Amino acid sequence: MKIKTGDNVKVLSGKDRAKTGKVTQVIFDKKKERYFVVVEGVNKLKKHMRAQKRGEKGQVIELPTPMDISKVALIDPATEKTTRVGYKSEGGEKKRISKKTGQLL
Repeated sequence: MKIKTGDNVKVLSGKDRAKTGKVTQVIFDKKKERYFVVVEGVNKLKKHMRAQKRGEKGQVIELPTPMDISKVALIDPATEKTTRVGYKSEGGEKKRISKKTGQLL
């Protein structure tokens, strides 16, 4: 997986274009055979909740919603710019590297 939980990413398209945030969850949809990511502070949905009991007030809740993984790009920690991810095998372990700088991620 090129993007993992805890990575900093930049949104490439949509209503939140150019915003950055941390990946909180990576989801694989078996039916669509696609990966989705939930990014902190991006792609929020407002849900209106009705009062459950008498005398209670309704409320509006903001929920983070998943977005397609192709709409985000990983931010290289060294240069703070977007980069693609490559792989390098070191000592039998597969490690992620930045394509721009060649450093480990």
